[in-house]
Amino acid sequence: MVPPLPSPGRALLANWQRLAPLPLGKHLFSWAVGRTAPYTGTVGGVYTDVRPGYARVVLRDRRAVRNHLASVHAVALVNLAEMTSGVALLTALPPGVRGIVTGLSIEYRKKARGQLVCETHADAPSAVTESHTHDVRAIITDAAGDVVAECTVHWRLSPPAPTT
Repeated sequence: MVPPLPSPGRALLANWQRLAPLPLGKHLFSWAVGRTAPYTGTVGGVYTDVRPGYARVVLRDRRAVRNHLASVHAVALVNLAEMTSGVALLTALPPGVRGIVTGLSIEYRKKARGQLVCETHADAPSAVTESHTHDVRAIITDAAGDVVAECTVHWRLSPPAPTT
């Protein structure tokens, strides 16, 4: 019997642990995540903490992510939430379990200006025996600690592929 494929989250954690202590290591890790999921990299968020089931990403306010109201664009916020939830969830999944985003819902609470922080605590199931939807919440706050957006990311989790 062939063992299940390792979870991509294990590789993410190993890369985080190797790179985070280095000068610019968190930026390099963030760049690597963006290379793996190219659209995610366009927002320019930087992972500042990663643990199994937890991720924290900082987004610097700059012209490239702004809208016509001089605040961070709604799509940049949802991208930030998705990228944070992804690393948090993937690092907590059992080996071989696959996940893909099937939907997002977001509530914008106030204009997002200045440096933003997105945090996700993802409780992953200990085993996945059949495909199902698993919701993960991501909270985005501004420098004052005010919640600017709350996002629920709907992940479709699938069990490891059968081995032959």
